[in-house]
Amino acid sequence: MYKTDVKEDLSITEQDAGTAFCRFTDQDNARSVAESLTFNLEDNIHPLCETAIAELQQYLAVQNEWKHNFGLGSHGNGAVIGKMFGVLVVRTRCGVLGYLSAFSGKLANGNHHNRFVEPVFDGLKTGGFLNAGMIRLSAINNEIAVLSGEDAILHEAAITKLKELRKAHSNRLQRQLHEQYNFSNRAGQFRNLVDIFTDHGYKQPPAGAGECAGPKLLQYAFRHQLEPLALAEFWWGLSPKSATWKHGAYYKPCKEKCAPILSYMLS
Repeated sequence: MYKTDVKEDLSITEQDAGTAFCRFTDQDNARSVAESLTFNLEDNIHPLCETAIAELQQYLAVQNEWKHNFGLGSHGNGAVIGKMFGVLVVRTRCGVLGYLSAFSGKLANGNHHNRFVEPVFDGLKTGGFLNAGMIRLSAINNEIAVLSGEDAILHEAAITKLKELRKAHSNRLQRQLHEQYNFSNRAGQFRNLVDIFTDHGYKQPPAGAGECAGPKLLQYAFRHQLEPLALAEFWWGLSPKSATWKHGAYYKPCKEKCAPILSYMLS
């Protein structure tokens, strides 16, 4: 194969890797550092992860594509919400090394942002069942509020019935939501959150399961046929709720929400 063909092949492969793929500038150094590297969640932070994190943090510090109040400056609006971010070092099918980036939950009230992988399931999609379900839930709450405001004792039976309806509707909606999060393992087999957490002894998945950075990154890698090599997560911003999360500090994927999912994905 001629050199021109090799370049075309690399370009096609990187395009197949998707828009979230960031190529390491110095490929020779990256290949040297990544030699004999195999994916292991228990490993210390790999040097390539440190390089990727440094690039991502620089981007977070200077980007102006979206606004999110991390609590780091004096011009943020609304509640202060720090975020967990993650990077996954990957290798394309023809050996190009790079990394993927993800955030946990939503960022700037959205799921889709340049440079980051997409969610496993987009609950914010217009016209989806979740939006319709939440509208119905709000309507039930309004009915309860109206009856309670008129005469709670007189309408006690009706209010009780509405509360039971609200609970049943909420439970169905939550289960339907969890069933939309379908995760792939290395072999390309899919399981949803309900099945994954049931296998680990849970009655139901914890709130927010499936939204963490680690599972998002692996899902994207498997979908685009990228080989995962190393994963690292860090906290960005202030955390008013917990002293556990420190700005810029590294963390392992959480055990409650991530461990069962990652265990399946890496099987």
